[in-house]
Amino acid sequence: MANFISKESIDEVSSKADIVSIIQEYVPLEQKGNDWWGCCPFHHEKTPSFSVSADKKFYYCFGCHASGTVFNFIMQMENVSYGEAVEILAKKAGVQLRYTQKGPESNAEDPKKKLKDEYTQLYTRIASSFHYMLMETESGKFALDYITKRGITKETLEKFKIGYSPADRKWLRNFLEKKNYSKQFLDESGLFSKKYPEIAFFSDRLMFPIFNREGEVVAMGGRFLRGDPEKSPKYLNSGDLIQYKKGNTLYAFNFAKQAIRENRKVIFCEGYMDCIAYHQCGIKYAVAPLGTALTDDQITLVKNIVDEILLSFDSDGAGQKATRRAILMCRRHNIPVKIIQLHGGKDPAEIMQTFGVEYLTNEVNKAILDNDFLISKLLEVYPKDTPMGKSRASLEFFEYIDSLQDNIQKEACLEQLCQAFQIDKEAARKDFVNRKDFSSRMKNADPEQKKAADGQQKIILTAELQAVMTAVNEDPQYFQQMQNEIQDTDLEDENSRKLFLTMKDCMQSNNFSVSSILNGLDSDAFRELVINTMHKFSDSISESVEGSIKYLKRNALQKKKNLLKGKIDQLVKSSLPEDKNLLSDFLKQKQEIDFQIENMKV
Repeated sequence: MANFISKESIDEVSSKADIVSIIQEYVPLEQKGNDWWGCCPFHHEKTPSFSVSADKKFYYCFGCHASGTVFNFIMQMENVSYGEAVEILAKKAGVQLRYTQKGPESNAEDPKKKLKDEYTQLYTRIASSFHYMLMETESGKFALDYITKRGITKETLEKFKIGYSPADRKWLRNFLEKKNYSKQFLDESGLFSKKYPEIAFFSDRLMFPIFNREGEVVAMGGRFLRGDPEKSPKYLNSGDLIQYKKGNTLYAFNFAKQAIRENRKVIFCEGYMDCIAYHQCGIKYAVAPLGTALTDDQITLVKNIVDEILLSFDSDGAGQKATRRAILMCRRHNIPVKIIQLHGGKDPAEIMQTFGVEYLTNEVNKAILDNDFLISKLLEVYPKDTPMGKSRASLEFFEYIDSLQDNIQKEACLEQLCQAFQIDKEAARKDFVNRKDFSSRMKNADPEQKKAADGQQKIILTAELQAVMTAVNEDPQYFQQMQNEIQDTDLEDENSRKLFLTMKDCMQSNNFSVSSILNGLDSDAFRELVINTMHKFSDSISESVEGSIKYLKRNALQKKKNLLKGKIDQLVKSSLPEDKNLLSDFLKQKQEIDFQIENMKV
């Protein structure tokens, strides 16, 4: 039977939680008479119209009419349920909550909450141990050298509690057993291999504790630093746990939430290091999704406290795809979006280290509107002087226009598309109104679109897809080998990329198995094909995976070679000195690729 917070506990929290002090953690307040006044955190305003009454334990905004008790305030500011708001305030007020059931009252603490708290305490304790290993021990010195060479200061290391997990994979189990933790408790903690419980999930890695919104450690992320890259993925992340759900958590949100409220904006960036670099540069409203694509729940965390969202994802194919997807999601939540385009480095940490704080700050200040970004990318891909180019660009941009919640914005963006691709506005408007029919016509007229449509009905077993399938098995080491040699952007077949990314997600969530991989696929036809094909490799998995890696790597090298040939053909015609230097570099790169291909036996 479910447990509920007792009325007596709620009354105690209400009496002890000082509403003025609590709200001042989020909003600057100034006393005028008996009440306190400030700018409303729930809508944008320059003149204070938000009042807080200490006597009545109540707040009210004369502008947007938001009102309520301290519980309502926490619910809105933190996007939590009533029960979670009571728990947050109980911690602030130092109240030990008691629970009741629907029947007789029980003074026992809720078992689920108790277990959450125990695991949170465990992760907090381990984070401190790992941090000590990094900062104070000889074994962690190489990891400390690595992170400091990337420009991360001691103050930042302390703030984010960055650590190092020992290379001895049995050290953590032995350490915790001496602290009298039970076997079952440790087995279900997410810190150890499910198949080999004495082996730590994280070892010989740079560790990034993941905090909840209250600043408690609830999960971990670890970066590979040394050893055989064929045996370990670059990043390992905790899977979902009783105290942690990655889909509704944002890395560094506990550090960033105040700056997000004050600046009314947030930066969504690629990963831990990007986020940390922004914070060290004083841009403290940066957060990051956790080893997965941005989710609606993560957007909801900031929705009520921002006027715009800035996206700072990598410039590679996967990063650009993530940027487009994030734009559409944010726009469907009716939040304006800008794109940070970094120049001179692959990520914020590299730019901070190479060019300094001011340069990175300027890059953020120069962020462009999402519609301008999307149009520029379409112009790079589709020729504006051909009918097919105009049509395909329109079809892609229509999805963005459709995500907008304002008719004036829709009209303005439609006009922008027409100007960029020299399209008659009335023709574009008709195709947008009838976009479903237009999409269907395009799939029939355009071989690429038709191929995509056919692929939804029937999964074609290409040589590339078959190669990726060899890594579908119960042992993750074979996919680790493949992942260290091949990136999803190296794969040309869409279904190959889908399968590869599904296995990658399973690996990152510490749930790599045939069943979890199959559950992650988006159609029964795809699952059936994988099941029927994977049995071919069951007797010789090692040889099959090794051959597949060579095949996929050769294809990727050939793809790079073809791109280089195109660039070389363009530069051969140029007489500019800088182009001659570039041509020489490209020829050397092509020569190196030719050598690798010639010496690769598949």
